[in-house]
Amino acid sequence: MSYIEEVRSAVAVRNAGQPEFMQAVDEVLATIAPVVESDGVYKHNAVLERITEPDRQIMFRVPWTDDDGNMRINRGYRVQFNNAIGPYKGGLRLHPSVNLSIIKFLGFEQIFKNSLTGLPIGGGKGGSDFDPKGKSEREIREFCQSFMTELFRHIGADTDVPAGDIGVGGREIGYMFGQYKRIKNVYEGVLTGKGLTFGGSLARTEATGYGLIYIMQEMLGEFGDGIKGKTIAISGAGNVAIYAAQKAIELGGKVVTLSDSDGWIYDKNGVNLDIVKDIKEVKRGRIREYADRVPTAEYHDKGKVWSVKCDLALPCATQNELTVDDAKKLIKNNVRAVAEGANMPSTTDAINAFQANHTLFMPAKAANAGGVAVSALEMSQNSQRLAWTFDEVDGKLQNIMSGIYSAVKNAAATYAEKFDFVSGANIAGFLKVAQAMIAQGV
Repeated sequence: MSYIEEVRSAVAVRNAGQPEFMQAVDEVLATIAPVVESDGVYKHNAVLERITEPDRQIMFRVPWTDDDGNMRINRGYRVQFNNAIGPYKGGLRLHPSVNLSIIKFLGFEQIFKNSLTGLPIGGGKGGSDFDPKGKSEREIREFCQSFMTELFRHIGADTDVPAGDIGVGGREIGYMFGQYKRIKNVYEGVLTGKGLTFGGSLARTEATGYGLIYIMQEMLGEFGDGIKGKTIAISGAGNVAIYAAQKAIELGGKVVTLSDSDGWIYDKNGVNLDIVKDIKEVKRGRIREYADRVPTAEYHDKGKVWSVKCDLALPCATQNELTVDDAKKLIKNNVRAVAEGANMPSTTDAINAFQANHTLFMPAKAANAGGVAVSALEMSQNSQRLAWTFDEVDGKLQNIMSGIYSAVKNAAATYAEKFDFVSGANIAGFLKVAQAMIAQGV
């Protein structure tokens, strides 16, 4: 049995009942084999055993009172996975689906994603099974304050710097930051994604979506191609989807789909982002309302956006949303390239189908790294007591995404196949972290 197989078997036993985490581990272990099996230094230093086991896993009770005066209880999580190259860094997710397996998969992916940015940040993730949908402003504020009343003792500007994720935007980060500051009596850059009036960074809201388009542009550029003139299918209607659509439209693409948990829209003329932003960002409504306001739009409460003919596909909603059947539909419709805006949105079988068809495919840990990259830039601005302009931050983001693409492409060409970007991303991310772990000892 190879070293990879030994570790995979042990991790599966230790993490029984955690399918999302094991899916992430399996994908990474399978692709880094050419590096790990060729050099005994990784086994000698137990690098794989260490990198697949979090430094610590924190679970806690989050009590809060609803508007009817009833006491409610949720479970909070923070998994600090690996800090070999910098403080733990990763978002907080508020969604009823949140459990330890999902938080661990996200934290594990974050190790390699953060490594790819070239910035000094380690991997972590957190959140709660609290559902902000349908809650009042007061209920959300009370939950966030209660959540931070426990979390504060585990984080800090040089220890662990959380950010937003699904269900956690500027509003929630603001409530959490206020509570942290109140308890600690310290004003520090302990959270990213803050409001611009209290230490936030310009371009942070746009960063993940913009970064996704920048790396797609780099990938298409290999063939003298680009975003201009392309028909684009996007899932989701949150920050990532909206700002990926915005940048794609700026570059001459036509975005024809968006979705949320209720259903999806198709607009053959290209979605009107002003209307989408009014629905999702101002009114906090549902995407079906778009079809009520735009005569050319169709709303579907069944199926997925991947049935629509498109040149580029950008899954930006949630994990495992794009199945092998969806991949086959996209391939049949001659999709040119796929880049993941959400975390692990494509199933393993879907990825295999794209690769077997030689469809250009950029995995999440490279494609959606723009968000955490600008979060790290926010940390830098906080440390220096500076605020950079939008163009300064956006310019740095473009350089970081270009650097990620180069690192992924070079690792793929060296250790796998030229355009095997899944292997390239995992190997490039792994090498930096592994070398740091070995250098620092156990």
